[in-house]
Amino acid sequence: MWARRASAISSPESNADPIGPSGLSLTGERVSDPLTKEEIRGLVAGYAQAAADAKRLGFDAVEIHGAHGYLIDQFFWENTNKRDDEYGGDIVGRTRFGVEVIEAVRAAVGPDFPIIFRFSQWKPVDYNAKLAPTPEALERFLAPLSAAGVDIFHCSTRRFWEPEFEGSDLNLAGWTKQLTGKPTITVGSVGLDSEFTSLFAEGKGADNVGLDALVERLARGEFDLVAVGRALLNDPSWASKIREDRAGELRAFTREALGSLS
Repeated sequence: MWARRASAISSPESNADPIGPSGLSLTGERVSDPLTKEEIRGLVAGYAQAAADAKRLGFDAVEIHGAHGYLIDQFFWENTNKRDDEYGGDIVGRTRFGVEVIEAVRAAVGPDFPIIFRFSQWKPVDYNAKLAPTPEALERFLAPLSAAGVDIFHCSTRRFWEPEFEGSDLNLAGWTKQLTGKPTITVGSVGLDSEFTSLFAEGKGADNVGLDALVERLARGEFDLVAVGRALLNDPSWASKIREDRAGELRAFTREALGSLS
């Protein structure tokens, strides 16, 4: 969840403090000093170098992880970003680090190499958190990231079927596509009737939950791609069965199957 300062990289045995925009944990506890601007520049360069290396090694795209309390998300979230310089402030100011990372990655990989950017509203310590509580706030948040060079937004939610805002059936990916005009990926408990942690605790099975609606929403263009994780690990033929209208043959999630994925 936390990156660490250079001394920890060169010496794995060291107890170097984790890094973050303001040196705060996700619960607001001070765990280190805030990042310096020099350190921020070094981190941006590191993202760019990693993307360039991925392209050189033959990858087809890169995905920048800006969700779930990881470093870029810590800059986004006001609980962990209390900076009073250009990297802090309102929801737009807090995107600056992410914007610089995207711009540096774009410069490193060129104009035609796809950049995917993953973000989330929820946080590991607060599943009900809203980085952007309204569509207007979400549009303000996404605009600088989109302009920086994102090709596809990966919109992480715990349950893909839940509307993001009152008054609309659109989920986070649907809203993001509408607001930016960019392709989006939806994700979140695909194939399950609850999020994974509840499913595991309750031991329920799920073999074809909400998939017809998911396919319909994909077909009408609410979002462009669907990310599938645990359902695919549980049944490697999951995508083929959905494509061939064989959802009834999907392997059910059971407590035993879930245990093998934990």
